[in-house]
Amino acid sequence: MKHIIGFAGSNSKNSINKQLVKYTLEQLDGATAELLDLNDFAVPLFGVDLEKEQGYPENAKRFLEKIRSADGVVISLAEHNSAYTAAFKNMFDWMSRIDRKLFNDKPMLLMASSTGSRGGASVMAMASDRFPRHSANIVAKFSLPSFNDNFSDGSIANEELNEELKEEISKFKKALQ
Repeated sequence: MKHIIGFAGSNSKNSINKQLVKYTLEQLDGATAELLDLNDFAVPLFGVDLEKEQGYPENAKRFLEKIRSADGVVISLAEHNSAYTAAFKNMFDWMSRIDRKLFNDKPMLLMASSTGSRGGASVMAMASDRFPRHSANIVAKFSLPSFNDNFSDGSIANEELNEELKEEISKFKKALQ
């Protein structure tokens, strides 16, 4: 049985992206899914001086190990000022210092959501460009716009968008085989 990890690129306790990841993981029949929370892996603000003085934070090593031990990765990125959140970027910086190829060619379902109509389009474009340089094997993508209008009671309320996600999940599952 395949082991999938999923997480939101957000440290918000009420993250809409975490809700989307949770829903997506629930759709992965035949796999074990583990939902991670960046808040459980707090790391200090990255800096080369800190790295030289103290080495790599244990939580960055632990998070990277979660990626390494998984068969696939589901990420939904929150967008702050058209970019990654500070919490995600910080973790990403630490992990990429430990291992530049941090995504280890694992099949990835890359997602984003926002309360706006663009659904995190800017951060999706940024990650689509950047992540492959760190050995991300992005096999499927999904963006959920206008989260508050399209997500309700733990699932996607808009049937057309829900079908679109199911198609992307199917691509992801196929890549896991």
